Amino acid sequence: MFVPATILSAAVTILTALVLIQAMMGVGRVRGRHKIMPPAMTGHPDVERALRVQGNVTEQVVIFLPLLWVATIYFQGWAPPALGLVWCVGRFLYAFGYYSEASKRGPGFLISALAALALLVLSVWGVVLAWMAANAV
Repeated sequence: MFVPATILSAAVTILTALVLIQAMMGVGRVRGRHKIMPPAMTGHPDVERALRVQGNVTEQVVIFLPLLWVATIYFQGWAPPALGLVWCVGRFLYAFGYYSEASKRGPGFLISALAALALLVLSVWGVVLAWMAANAV
């Protein structure tokens, strides 16, 4: 279980937590700067952008983490953690692009979406191969 790729996927999982923490702290930082305290969710475009970044990153993590670990377990190799790292970089680019101007979020979104799609392909491929091996006569 503790092969290098599994350890790297664990490190990517920790990095993913840092991505989430960065999004959360971004909301707090912007709220404080503009003096918009909870439960208010509107009032300044910077606050609304930060909240949308946090929401989108949270939504994407729900898709990404299961795919990372299914691919890590059933596909194995270096590709799953490498794609996980690409996903994290894409999420950082998405967040910083969105913070500066909403129209600049596209490249980061595309990078992370393609990484997640590749993890989906590896997950399905790995599970199908494992299923076929388990049911071979």
